[in-house]
Amino acid sequence: MPYVAGLHAAASAFLSAGFAAQFTIALVICLVILLATSSLQEDADDAPTSLPGLALLHIFPFFRRRHQFLNWGFSVTGQNAFQFQLMSNTVIVVSGASARRAFFYAKGFDLTEGFKILSGAIPMVRGVTSGLQTKRISTIHKRLTAVQKNASLSELIPAILEDSRRILESYSTSGTFDPFEKVYELLFQTTVRSLSSSEIADDAALVLRLKKLYDRLDAGTTPASVLAPWLPTPAMIKKLWATKGIYDIIVRAIDARERSGVPQNDTLQMLIDSGDDRLTVVGFIMGLLIAGARATGTTASWMITFLGGHAEWRYKAKAEVAALLAAHSPLDPATKSTSLSARLAEIPLESWEAETPVLDAIIRETLRVAQPHTAMRRNLGPDTYINEKLIPTGAYVVYPFSDVHLDPEIYPDPWRFDPGRETSKFPVDLAYVGWGVGKTTCLGTRLAKVELKLTTALFLLAFDHTLVDTAGAVLDAAALPRPNWDDIFMCRPAPATCLVAYRRTALAL
Repeated sequence: MPYVAGLHAAASAFLSAGFAAQFTIALVICLVILLATSSLQEDADDAPTSLPGLALLHIFPFFRRRHQFLNWGFSVTGQNAFQFQLMSNTVIVVSGASARRAFFYAKGFDLTEGFKILSGAIPMVRGVTSGLQTKRISTIHKRLTAVQKNASLSELIPAILEDSRRILESYSTSGTFDPFEKVYELLFQTTVRSLSSSEIADDAALVLRLKKLYDRLDAGTTPASVLAPWLPTPAMIKKLWATKGIYDIIVRAIDARERSGVPQNDTLQMLIDSGDDRLTVVGFIMGLLIAGARATGTTASWMITFLGGHAEWRYKAKAEVAALLAAHSPLDPATKSTSLSARLAEIPLESWEAETPVLDAIIRETLRVAQPHTAMRRNLGPDTYINEKLIPTGAYVVYPFSDVHLDPEIYPDPWRFDPGRETSKFPVDLAYVGWGVGKTTCLGTRLAKVELKLTTALFLLAFDHTLVDTAGAVLDAAALPRPNWDDIFMCRPAPATCLVAYRRTALAL
C-alpha cells in the first residue's frame, strides 16, 4: 500500500505542475525509454559494430564535432564500418574504396531523406522544400539544368561580373578583411543573381537581409531542432521564423513580377514561363539558393585564402586570366577606360570552361582539402550489404569525404594545398568525389564553376593580396590555417586566424 500511495502522490504532483514542468518531465521519460530500449537491442551477427557508450552521448559530437567524431568511431571500433543511434534512427558510417563505390551507386539510397534527418540545414516547408513528390523534384532538376544551358549561362556572365564589380568597388584602396565574411557575401550575391529574381538581386539591402536569415537558419540547426523538430526550443523557433522570412521575401518577389506583367531576363521569369506552379517556383529558389551559396561561398573563401598564401599559384592564375583577356578582349589604346568587368564579360563561356586549366586545378584542390562534406543517404530499398555488413531498410548511411580526400595513401601530405598534384594515375577507385559521383553528382556544377572563375578572376586582377595574421605579419604557405572540418557549413578556421591584406591595382574595376 505505501508503494501505491507513493505512485498516487507522484501522479498528483505531476498533474498539478505547470505545462513547462510536465513537458520537461515527459521529454526526460521519453529519452530514458529510448535509451533503455536502444541499449537492450542486440546487433545481428552481420551488423556493423556499434559505438561504445551511451547513445545519447553520440548526438552532440555528431552535429558539432562531426569530423572528430567519425574519425574516433573508426579508431575505437577498428572497423571500416560502424553504427550508432540518433534517437530512434540507426546510422551506419562506412569507409574504404569498395564502400565508396557501393554507397554512391546504390539504387535504394535516397539523398533527400538522408540529408533531411542528418543535416536539417535547409529551410523545411512541407510541399515546398520537403515532402516533395517525385514529379516536383524532377521539375526542379530540369529547371536547374535549363539555367546552365549555354545561352542562359552566357547571359549570366555580365550580370555576375557587374554584381562583383559593384561589391569590390565598395572596398577601400587598401586594407584587410575576413575572407569568410567578405568573399562569402560576394558569392551569396552572385548566387542570388543566378538562381532567383532581379527584384531580389538588385536590392542590396534585401540580399543582405536574406543572407542574415539563412545564417539564422544555420544557427538554429541544433541536434534538438533536427531530431525533435516538434520540440519548441528557442533554436527551433528561431529557425521557423527565419524560414518564414525567407519564404516571404521570395513570395513577394513573385507577386511583384506577376503584378507588373513586365518580363525580365532572369531565372524567376524562366520558371514562370515554364508554367510551374507557385510551390515549385518557391521551392526551387528557397532550396537551391542556400545549397549553392554555401558550397560556392565556402570554396571561393578558401580559394582566396589559399592563393593569398601561395604566391606561385596566385601568379599562375593571374597570368591565365590576363592571357584570356589578351586573346578575347585586348585593350585598345582608344578605349583605355574599359573596365575589367566589361572586358572579362567579353570572354565567351566556352573559353572560361575550356581555357582555364589553372583555375580548374585550384578549384579542384580547394574542394578536396576544404569542403567538409559528409554524404548522407537513407536506405529506402531492400536490405543490402557494404563491406560485408548489413545495411537494413530504413537505416541512414554516411560516407565522409575525408575518407578519400584526406587519405595520405592517395594524397601525400593531404592537408597541403597543391593544385599541381598528379591526378591521372590514382591507385584507387573513385579517388576524387568533390562534385559527387554516381547517381548523385552536383547538378549545379557548371554554374558553380563559372561563378568561382569569374569572381576570382576579377578579384585577382583588381587587387594584389596576401594573407596576414591579426598583427599584420604576412603568412606564408607553411603558416596557413588548416581548414576546420568540424565546421560542417564553411570549414572556416578559428575567428581572426588570418585576414586578407589587399591593395588595388591600377586597373579599373
